[in-house]
Amino acid sequence: MTRVLVTGFAPFDGQKVNPSWQAAALVAAEPPAGLTVTAAELPCVFGKSVDTLRDAIRASAPDLILCLGQAGGRPGVTVERVAVNVDDARIPDNAGNQPIDEPVVPGGPAAYFSTLPVKACVAALRTAGVPAAVSNTAGTFVCNHVAYGLGHLIATEFPYARGGFVHVPWAPEQVTDGTAPALEPATVARGLRALLVAAATIPAEHDLKITEGATH
Repeated sequence: MTRVLVTGFAPFDGQKVNPSWQAAALVAAEPPAGLTVTAAELPCVFGKSVDTLRDAIRASAPDLILCLGQAGGRPGVTVERVAVNVDDARIPDNAGNQPIDEPVVPGGPAAYFSTLPVKACVAALRTAGVPAAVSNTAGTFVCNHVAYGLGHLIATEFPYARGGFVHVPWAPEQVTDGTAPALEPATVARGLRALLVAAATIPAEHDLKITEGATH
């Protein structure tokens, strides 16, 4: 059995829910065959979020780590290719912190690439009927902070694990005007189960050789 840790965030920016945590909890409640899944909710707070992630990794000793975050406005589930070593917060986090042009890890590498097969993960999501794409930016808010923090934790403390970050769209209940794209957390969870099976069986170095690039 492959041990998996899936994380999502607490609500932020005045929202009552966070679909990343909703989806993570659903996957843990009904994991795919062959995987044992533990879910952990991270605070939407710079610094503390990575500390909580570290504690969850120590507690569950996962082989595979999938961190989820909310990306309101994106039409599908996006598998992040890279996280950068910068915090530049457009809005304060849930503790009132608003770092500007500060490193996630002082002296750390400029970036960490996902150690998941990102293109195979996208293909698995689409096969499950969930709109998906590769993303080349996780932003510069707490999602990127955790994505970079995860890469640094794997590189420095938990080399036995593989992991990456995935953004999910708003849940329908968050879209009040009916114009922004949204996905039911149950639909996201269905896709994530397929993603996890692909991630557990395909090494990053054997990822699909298909185009998923972007011109801007």
